[in-house]
Amino acid sequence: MRKLKMMFIAAALVLLSGCSLLTEVNDSVDYANTAIDHIGNLNAFAEEAPQMIQEAMTNPAVKEELEARLVTLKQDIEQFISLDEIPAVAESIHQELVAKNEELLGQINSVLENGNLALDKLESSRLVTTINEVTQLLNRIENLAP
Repeated sequence: MRKLKMMFIAAALVLLSGCSLLTEVNDSVDYANTAIDHIGNLNAFAEEAPQMIQEAMTNPAVKEELEARLVTLKQDIEQFISLDEIPAVAESIHQELVAKNEELLGQINSVLENGNLALDKLESSRLVTTINEVTQLLNRIENLAP
């Protein structure tokens, strides 16, 4: 009877450790998907921004749209930075992403003066270059998800 009890406890421990591993894998996949979506949003903006900046010089409606996109992008960045449950396997890449996102926030804040878009500053900013640097981290993030 004692052996049976010990085998049951051992089996329970194996199952519990398996659940922990499964949870860790799920958390890694969830984080990778969140980061990939975030980078996708940044990348979409970087692809559209140069054309929008040129059009915004002469079209106030495009300028307003660009300003709104920057405000939304800023909110998305702040939300990503505030993620609090980062899987251990993603901690170092997350720190790199946070650093780049903080750099992006500073750049966005510098082109949004008192909530208004300063096109000349946006045109000469490194915003698109910084987004491209974030995009280069995508392969490392995709490798987090098994």
